[in-house]
Parts: sequence; structure tokens; C-alpha cells
Amino acid sequence: MIDCPYCGSENIPGSDDCEECGQPLSDMHFVAPANAVEQSLLKARISDLNLKQPCIVAPTATVGEVLQQMADNRIGCVMIVDDETTVGIFSERDALVKLNTEATAHIDRPISDFMTPDPQMLESSAKIAFAVQRMDVGGYRHMPIVADGKLQGIISVRHILNYLTEKMGAAD
Repeated sequence: MIDCPYCGSENIPGSDDCEECGQPLSDMHFVAPANAVEQSLLKARISDLNLKQPCIVAPTATVGEVLQQMADNRIGCVMIVDDETTVGIFSERDALVKLNTEATAHIDRPISDFMTPDPQMLESSAKIAFAVQRMDVGGYRHMPIVADGKLQGIISVRHILNYLTEKMGAAD
């Protein structure tokens, strides 16, 4: 068996792609994890993190309502859900990039006009290393987490940093 350098799962020798995370296995010259922290990232699952309950709003919620909710709850994103289906995400980055200084002009418009539609989501059973890779490649600060297709929570770069800090402290 060969271990996937991205998620740590075992694969049959000769496989082109990892069965768990889908990453290519053709470049098996990767260096093995150098320490316990790296090893932990490759073995631990997203469900091991303290998932934050998502703040959910309807697509018809106004920009003003959503911004106020984000500020009041000190959160970096909200999930846009319509009839139990996740249709989008609106983050503090969306507020800065899409609204910018024109936020007051859009205060009564629906958040669906400014959300990022069809956000990438990860299963809670995915490895933390896979979440880090997806967040890095996609440039995401927040990643919705699902279990059996149902929204379970949100992880952010802060979750990853807290996890790494905890593991580095335990490794000392």
C-alpha cells in the first residue's frame, strides 16, 4: 500500500489518483511527514475540529440585515440556504470586494445578488490536510462542512491555526 501525500490514506500501488481525496499519486517522490504536527494533519479529520455552527440566511435577506448579523455575531461569513439547500456563501471578503464603499447604496438589495454561488463544501470525514489544500488552492478563508450532503458547520483559517497551535504545543 502507498500513502497519499495529500490526505494520508492508503492506496493500492499503481493507482493514478487517491481513492479518498482524488489527488494525483503519479509524483510519489514527496517527502514523508517530518514531524508529529505534519503527521496529524494527514491523519486527523475535519470532524475532529470544533466546527462552528453556520449562520444561515435566506437568499432574500437584505445586504443590510446580513452585514448587521455578521457584525453582531462577530462572524466572517454566512451561508445562504434556500429550502434546506445551500445556494451560496457571503463572506467578509465578499463585502469588501463586491460591496466596497458602495455598501450603503446596496443596503436593501438581496444578499443573493452579492453572494458567491454554489460554494465548494467538504465532507466532515475529509482529512484536515485536504481542507488546508482546498482552502489554499481556492483562496478560501471559510469552508462549509457537510455530512451526508447536509450543512454541519463552517471551518475557517482560524480553526486551522488553532489546531496547528494546539498540535505544536503537544509536540513540545
